Amino acid sequence: MKNHIKLLRNKFKKYGIDGYIIPKNDDFFTEYSKLNRLEVISSFSGSAGLAIILQNKNYLFTDGRYTIQSKIESGKNFKIYGFEKLINCSLFKNLTLGIDPKLFTNIQIKNYFLKYNKIKHIENNLIDEIKKQKKNTQIPFFSLDKNIVGESVNSKLGKITNYLKKNKSDYIFISAPENVAWTLNIRGGDGPNSPIPNSRLIVSKSKKILLISNQKKCKKLLKNKVIKKDEFLDTNDLPKKILKLKGKNFIIDDKSCSIFFENLINSKFKIINREDPVYLLKAIKNQTEIKNMINAHIFDGAALTKFLYWIKNINKKKITEVEAAKKLENFRKLNKSFLYPSFDTIAGSGKNGAIVHYRAKKENCRFINKNDIFLCDSGGQYKYGTTDVTRTICFSKQKQSIKNIFTKVLKGHIAVATTDINNDDTGKKIDKRARKFLNKSNLDYAHGTGHGVGFFLNVHEGPQSITKINSVKIKEGMILSNEPGYYKTNEYGIRIENLVYVKKIKKSLLFQNLTMAPIEKDLINFNLLTIDERNYLFKYHLEVYSKISKYLNQNEKNWLASFI
Repeated sequence: MKNHIKLLRNKFKKYGIDGYIIPKNDDFFTEYSKLNRLEVISSFSGSAGLAIILQNKNYLFTDGRYTIQSKIESGKNFKIYGFEKLINCSLFKNLTLGIDPKLFTNIQIKNYFLKYNKIKHIENNLIDEIKKQKKNTQIPFFSLDKNIVGESVNSKLGKITNYLKKNKSDYIFISAPENVAWTLNIRGGDGPNSPIPNSRLIVSKSKKILLISNQKKCKKLLKNKVIKKDEFLDTNDLPKKILKLKGKNFIIDDKSCSIFFENLINSKFKIINREDPVYLLKAIKNQTEIKNMINAHIFDGAALTKFLYWIKNINKKKITEVEAAKKLENFRKLNKSFLYPSFDTIAGSGKNGAIVHYRAKKENCRFINKNDIFLCDSGGQYKYGTTDVTRTICFSKQKQSIKNIFTKVLKGHIAVATTDINNDDTGKKIDKRARKFLNKSNLDYAHGTGHGVGFFLNVHEGPQSITKINSVKIKEGMILSNEPGYYKTNEYGIRIENLVYVKKIKKSLLFQNLTMAPIEKDLINFNLLTIDERNYLFKYHLEVYSKISKYLNQNEKNWLASFI
């Protein structure tokens, strides 16, 4: 890493810059990318971060999930700050900072750097000059039938063109690949853990489309006439094609349209709106998507329950965190619908559980000890659905103080699950319910309570989330995670996570659990639970048993029945 920093600094004079900015994201702004430029320069392997290399100092910015991890991985060579310090960043002033304009949006640069510093666009990516990135394998895109996704492409394009007409716009440039996937009912293999088709899309007000990607990836779609020849454009031909389009204006998206593409569109067209409506359209799942997600979670719940039974009752060997994660994956693989994990499993025992997004590696992981609390956050991509679930378990009797904290986390989890969304209709309001019981004891956690989830797409998808600041209205059909936690540095971590979806029952909007797996009863202080909370747990475990017991052997069934 030190050598990479030195090589980068050696380029500053040539490009006339005082520093260089390296984000985590790739040029599609996806969270989990197969590229690792940020790790190359900083050794930081988390999913959210940004590094700035100056002549004599290095900075790394990340969020509360990675406070401990970033110090371990990058603390020797980097000053580490929270993302909030990036807003009008004043840690250094009057510098010219180089960026790759394909990796940033104009709004990011304006909000972070333009108040005190200057920005210079550099066409070549300087990290790629130091260490060549592996080329992505050309996995072909594939289409999903209407009976899987529940809505035709034509219907989706109709919604987008209505938005164009309402905004008096000729075109929209859809720059987020997950939004292209939703619009055209296609998927691909460009994400390490999600079926992302790296592509962009132009939709005109007359419903004409132009899919912009790599020809090899689109060969199946072209062969099967999912898209016609004149509806496809190779990425390299986009600059010329943009200039040939007829019309006056474009809609782009502030969150995922890079400076490079914005400047290209702006060279001929007027940009009149900066919001892609697909984010919200995609967030509201239809009945077919919900049905498929329910089925995926039944398969997933059976696999996780088998694993929990095995690790608590059958396994007598001392195993590592990596071995535990592998065993869980093997249980998931027993189901033919399972494709691959929806993110790298977080399997943290003892003090590693306090690292919110800990990744166990063979060379430095712990053995799981009998006295440890073990936090396991994992998920799967299934045909067809995306799962994400966390369970915290123990293998021996724990101190009352730990049980009390686990119970407060559980009370927050139940408070979220039983929200009357007619009253608490934003993530901001719901987040307070999750933290209430911990806050009474001056305890808290440095991450959001919940994120949106895609349908057979990204495990993290907005615009809805349950955080202290999110004010997006929670609507019927949305899927979110419910995952309060507590982390004691160098000791343990606790998190209880289910996915939920929003259902209308009579006139009420309520959360329904998708996740079907038992919650650790050996860590609960039942004296701290109200009658309603106990009833909730009883009903939840009864539902889990009724949904997944047919996939379990007799011993597993008996064990699961003991939770009711």
